[in-house]
Amino acid sequence: MASAGATAGGMRQGPGAGAAAASFPSPAPAPGPAGPEDDAEEPAETHLCVLWGAGCLGMAYYDTSDAAIHFMPDAPDLESLQLLQRVLDEINPRSVVTSAKQDENMTRFLGKLASQEHGEPKRPEIIFLPSVDFGLEISKQRLLSGSYSFIPDSMTTTEKILFLSSIIPFDCLLMVRALGGLLKFLGRRRIGVELEDYNVSVPILGFKKFVLTHLVSIDQDTYSVLQIFKSEAHPSVYKVASGLKEGLSLFGILNRCRCKWGEKLLRLWFTRPTHDLGELNSRLDVIQFFLLPQNLDMAQMLHRLLGHIKNVPLILKRMKLSHTKVSDWQVLYKTVYSALGLRDACRSLPQAIQLFRDIAQEFSDDLHHIASLIGKVVDFEGSLAANRFTVLPNIDPEIDEKKRRLVGLPGFLTEVARKELENLDCRIPSCSVIYIPLIGFLLSIPRLPSMVEASDFEIEGLDFMFLSEEKLHYRSARTKELDALLGDLHCDIRDQETLLMHQLQCQVLARAAVLTRVLDLASRLDVLLALSSAARDYGYSRPRYSPRLLGVRIQNGRHPLMELCARTFVPNSAECGGDKGRVKVITGPNSSGKSIYLKQQVAKAVNNATERSLVLIDEFGKGTNTVDGLALLAAVLRHWLALGPTCPHIFVATNFLSLVQLPLLPQGPLVQYLSMETCEDGNDLVFFYRVCEGVAKASHASHTAAQARLPDKLIARGKEVSDWIRSGKPIKPLRELLKEKQMENCQALVDKFLKLDLEDPNLDLDTFMSQEVLPAAATIL
Repeated sequence: MASAGATAGGMRQGPGAGAAAASFPSPAPAPGPAGPEDDAEEPAETHLCVLWGAGCLGMAYYDTSDAAIHFMPDAPDLESLQLLQRVLDEINPRSVVTSAKQDENMTRFLGKLASQEHGEPKRPEIIFLPSVDFGLEISKQRLLSGSYSFIPDSMTTTEKILFLSSIIPFDCLLMVRALGGLLKFLGRRRIGVELEDYNVSVPILGFKKFVLTHLVSIDQDTYSVLQIFKSEAHPSVYKVASGLKEGLSLFGILNRCRCKWGEKLLRLWFTRPTHDLGELNSRLDVIQFFLLPQNLDMAQMLHRLLGHIKNVPLILKRMKLSHTKVSDWQVLYKTVYSALGLRDACRSLPQAIQLFRDIAQEFSDDLHHIASLIGKVVDFEGSLAANRFTVLPNIDPEIDEKKRRLVGLPGFLTEVARKELENLDCRIPSCSVIYIPLIGFLLSIPRLPSMVEASDFEIEGLDFMFLSEEKLHYRSARTKELDALLGDLHCDIRDQETLLMHQLQCQVLARAAVLTRVLDLASRLDVLLALSSAARDYGYSRPRYSPRLLGVRIQNGRHPLMELCARTFVPNSAECGGDKGRVKVITGPNSSGKSIYLKQQVAKAVNNATERSLVLIDEFGKGTNTVDGLALLAAVLRHWLALGPTCPHIFVATNFLSLVQLPLLPQGPLVQYLSMETCEDGNDLVFFYRVCEGVAKASHASHTAAQARLPDKLIARGKEVSDWIRSGKPIKPLRELLKEKQMENCQALVDKFLKLDLEDPNLDLDTFMSQEVLPAAATIL
């Protein structure tokens, strides 16, 4: 007996039978870790636009990581463009845009930048735009007419101008022109939207002020020598895009951040260290608060919440481009609710601490509004199952009705197929009614053996559509009625839910400013919690800063990396300035701890050091001729000593004992001689790794060689030669070596005689004796 078949696979291409009603609980979720793509980092690029004129610099750059434009108000700069170089060192732009009509100094600077050697950081692309693109009025017009998602659509033109004027200092003319040129470049190059329709503009999620004030100048050599950063090859290149990981470095042992933006901020603080005492003490107040034992539980709770602060700028950028992923809504929901948890916690903390007060006040009710909207609208389980945005029930009655129809559709279509089968040829064993999006409802029957030619597919009362997988598909009167009655349910539901998603995106983008501020403050809290955790584990103390030039005073200082590697580590104090002098010359045996006490570099220090600088010099000059190295070191120190009270604070570690013995440095209160304390115990030399006043009497190289297990015979010979050199006597070769060399020369002379052909008519005995025999005999005698 013939039976009706179930609906075919076309139905299963849409959403499931019913929309799941699950949603995140309120107020705070306990989510699991996000998948790799939830917080995926796109390769970040910066594009800088710069103008220089009349001794001032105007700059703006676009950062693809947060889709924001950063601008620096007009700032004075020297003709050498040192300020511009500092900006380039910090942001490492992918491209530098400027006007084709440029000052000679800028042209020379950019030419040098474009011709960097391969060993230096990758040189940026230099792009010249016509000078007309940097006109003041046209730049203002570009700024004011731009499409910015963070500005509500409800604002009038006047309100928009006032809003932008409150963010951007339009009185900085060079900067405004640089912003105009940058917008022109972004529109022409289409950064980040190269593959989009041309009507899709480059997303700009905010304008941020960029300043370089109150910064300590540190060059790349210093970062490397002091091991502030150290990259090593990652054992698995699949885990890090660059194939690198952080090695043993100061950044590596302090980086305990829970979110990527916290880690990014910590790296920024290391590369942009400040000497603003207010800022430094503000950071230290937070660290000291979390170091108190009674605040440990609070620190751990905040650290857990920070683990759910994800890459909000990337999500906002996708929303702006309408590329939102299903996982983005879940990640954003977790982020916002975690931010609300941070706000509630910080409201219970001392409001005298600036960071706690900022989080309590600036994490506004807009966050609760965003979280509430997402929680009430988005069907997370349904979205993941359908791999597209779906909404919860009771949001839109029309969508609910269509989904109810969709839920009952399989049983209804089975009944329709049963009735259709009653009117078909009895040779047809079964049939089914299927639904295909954009085509509609079709009657599907199996192909019979007798159906060979296309003409055999014709069935009275049915319109043949196509053959697929040995099944014939037709339109019937009933399927046409279904098309008119039910319509294209899948597409209608998808279109309506997409419209709701767009409306929800607009609500979120209108509140993008608070989300950006969340990321700024949360990453700051993340860094300070990480530093407090490291300070607790390693026993670090709070430094005290003075606005006056009192010098440097360190009590029982430790090397933060060496103490983790050495079996024993001896702390040392250091004091520089005042009656303790400004130049410290440290002598002592090899391996006694001089290099651990400080680290090196010199040429840039001579050119840039001021009375506020700390200069560390380790074994300068040892890589060249002894006399030349000693002379260079003495010249460098005398150069600084000649500055008198404006001399930098200097620590020098050296094995050039002649620097003191000759003496090569002027005597006075600016110079203090220190030594690494040692004690001779018989033939052994004991290192105490402690700094004391005085000068080392010898380098004790033989003791160091003995510790390195060199043969006693070699060590004795080294001491003998060293004594001759110090006493000004000639160095005598070893007798054993002399006899051995004489035998070799004698044998060589005999070999020459044996090879001599006395029958050779061309033989010149006089020449042979003068050129061969006599020189060889001289070496023997």
